[in-house]
Amino acid sequence: MNEFGNKPKNADLASLGLGRVGEIYWNLEPAELIEESISTGQGMFADSGALAIDTGEFTGRSPKDKFCVRDTNTENSVWWGDVNIPFDTAKFDLLQSKLCAYFQGRPVYVKDAYACADPSFKLNIRVIAEQPASALFASNMFLRPKREEIDSFAPDWNIICAPGFCADPAVDGTRQHNFAILNFSKKTILIGGTGYTGEIKKGIFTVLNYVLPHEKGVLSMHCSANIGKSGDTAVFFGLSGTGKTTLSADPERHLIGDDEHGWSAHGVFNFEGGCYAKCIDLSREKEPQIWDAIKFGALLENVVFKEGTTEVDFADGSKTENTRVSYPIEHISNIAVPSSGGHPKNIFFLTCDASGVLPPISKLSAGQAMYHFISGYTAKVAGTEAGITEPKTVFSACFGAPFLPLHPGKYAEMLGKKMKEHDVHIWLVNTGWSGGAYGTGERMKLKFTRAMITSALNGELDKVEYKQHPVFGVSVPTSCPNVPVEVLDPRNTWKNKEAYDQAADKLAKAFNDNFKKYADGVSAEILGAAPKSAVKA
Repeated sequence: MNEFGNKPKNADLASLGLGRVGEIYWNLEPAELIEESISTGQGMFADSGALAIDTGEFTGRSPKDKFCVRDTNTENSVWWGDVNIPFDTAKFDLLQSKLCAYFQGRPVYVKDAYACADPSFKLNIRVIAEQPASALFASNMFLRPKREEIDSFAPDWNIICAPGFCADPAVDGTRQHNFAILNFSKKTILIGGTGYTGEIKKGIFTVLNYVLPHEKGVLSMHCSANIGKSGDTAVFFGLSGTGKTTLSADPERHLIGDDEHGWSAHGVFNFEGGCYAKCIDLSREKEPQIWDAIKFGALLENVVFKEGTTEVDFADGSKTENTRVSYPIEHISNIAVPSSGGHPKNIFFLTCDASGVLPPISKLSAGQAMYHFISGYTAKVAGTEAGITEPKTVFSACFGAPFLPLHPGKYAEMLGKKMKEHDVHIWLVNTGWSGGAYGTGERMKLKFTRAMITSALNGELDKVEYKQHPVFGVSVPTSCPNVPVEVLDPRNTWKNKEAYDQAADKLAKAFNDNFKKYADGVSAEILGAAPKSAVKA
């Protein structure tokens, strides 16, 4: 066995069952991992200097093939169901043995990194990967120890990642040949049968969504965050297509992070050291920061080149609509250093409401904030996902349901407590339709949305009058600087007021139907924030 690179003292893969692997490449620099990918035929350079790879059969996460070991530690704490699918302890041990046997004589790429920019909650991660690109992804996405820190590095969690290893469902207890399995007792994640690197990132996010709220009293959040020149922190929640990345990228504010954060007794901190951005239809005009970040060191996934060139055709979704790029956060110039901020003054829930019912901006009470946080509502419209031709109502608890090991009510109660403790304003922002539903009305103008968010951040919306929405009960401002008054009340933008009331009733019913599965685990304050039937004109 030959070992290369920067190996920590006392590092031992044999304890994981990996004592008979081939060459071990410890903590190679990004340039070395890129060279390994190129020389082994697993990737190629794009004209921007980024490494481009294909992830194979899977170009996205596979939620139905993500499992959690059910044992004495997790039996009564994990919220079991469609999101958290139980896996047998003995089956996990056998599968780990088979996975490690697969590595016999094969080279492995080890990357040591950590999560959580707040040192109080630092989580050391060791990724043991079959492919150099997986190690590069870990280097890009997690926080990077200094060279002198590597020497004494000891992992809190291990990830063993082998895209080439396929499980036997009949024997191994998986649904099909691919899998991602978390074991909170052994502090190990097994990933096999899939080359999609996002499974690595989201595996650790799931770990933090369990450890931080359950053991540390820290609220974990699937959100972006930035900080203003006066030191005021803002947080943005939102599912795909709602404008989270666009609206949190503000030249007047510094980016703390674009996807995963914690909120402790000290404030907000980034979990990660990089960004994992969607690339479909990317252009310099629409997303200049992401465009400029795609350079040497970045990792492009499943993109298509223009014929006869190494220039990426970002409009081509023939491999997948989920084309991605990972890069270190330092590839963006306008970042907060370190990646943390104080307690947020404003939190924005972004939703793309294709029904045209929700106000473009509204202020939420604590109960309403918890209710809408658990609901995590948006609508997927054409172009958001392959196969979507008509708007589809989507609810994703806490804006990140696939990664929540605990009952959503736990996260919502923590949010409500912090909101009251720190006097936080929480806003519901509809970046979707106005004046009618999708196909009839018009998409809310980005300049109006930016103006409303700016006014909220500047405190200008603290000085205006509000009225209550008759169905959802949220407080709607009657005026906002640089926004036409008629835009603020969604009912007034509809020519047919009765049609609006019917649409509002329909959306309210969808909210209430979705919330039934959470009702047993939440407070009366949250239940009281549910929408009511429309008040007819």
